[in-house]
Amino acid sequence: MLLVWERDVFVRFSRLYLIIARGSSAFRVIHFLSTKGTFSLPNQERARVSRSLRFPFLIFLLTAGSAYAVAQAGTESPFYSRVNTFGVFGAYSPDSSAILLGVAENRKLVDIGVSYGRRLFLNHAVNWQYNGELLPVALESDPVAELTVNQTSPTVTTYTTPYGPVVTCAPQTAQYNITLSDGVTYTGSEVLFCSGRRWVIGEGMSPVGFQWNFVPRHPLQPFFIGHGGYMYSTKPIPITDSGAFNFTFDLGAGLEFFQSHKRSIRAEFRYHHISNHNTADENPGVDNLLYQVTYAFGR
Repeated sequence: MLLVWERDVFVRFSRLYLIIARGSSAFRVIHFLSTKGTFSLPNQERARVSRSLRFPFLIFLLTAGSAYAVAQAGTESPFYSRVNTFGVFGAYSPDSSAILLGVAENRKLVDIGVSYGRRLFLNHAVNWQYNGELLPVALESDPVAELTVNQTSPTVTTYTTPYGPVVTCAPQTAQYNITLSDGVTYTGSEVLFCSGRRWVIGEGMSPVGFQWNFVPRHPLQPFFIGHGGYMYSTKPIPITDSGAFNFTFDLGAGLEFFQSHKRSIRAEFRYHHISNHNTADENPGVDNLLYQVTYAFGR
């Protein structure tokens, strides 16, 4: 009788390991022991067998998981590069000056936008990508001035009036001597000085662009980037006689840190230019040094 019991247990354990090899869950294994066939173990024996199977089954799962991870790692690309890249970015410039082409000073920029990149060429040295940007929020800030008139003749009086945005905030003083048709002469001086700031909202797009990442096998990659596009604002910028439609271009460099093969963060520093290309009465142009941070993802 004992030999029959041992043989039955051996057969059932053979079936059990076949079930485990086919990927059955622990619940199905225990359920098989307790319900299948005509022979059933006593409750105490059944509990003991169930407990004894937990550790081997856990080892099986860990081993299988490790093997799968190693297999996946073996097939993963050695390049930190994506075919299609999407990004969300914010950019800020605290000041403008006559850097290269523009002459308008003390302008600020705040941009919020999205970007898209497409890989064009990849080798061990460089990753060449198309890059375009869309700016649903493009803010530009101009200094505004006031004009103070100090009249000395025919009466002595002083008054101040708003003047609007100016090219530079350096105080400007001028003397005047005007004789009207009735023979009365007005003399005095005018002082133009900055007294505040205005913000103008707009939107922009840079459909032409490139990005060159170097050492693409390394998770930390230096890169060059550049764009060409336009900006449309609700008011003329940077001064009243300029246009509301302006052309833009930028060139910059930075570092891209890959958290994984799919996600990265870019920090960059750009030269950014705004100009209406003489399509308006005045074209002082705006040159900014722009700081930009981008969260990028894709595959």
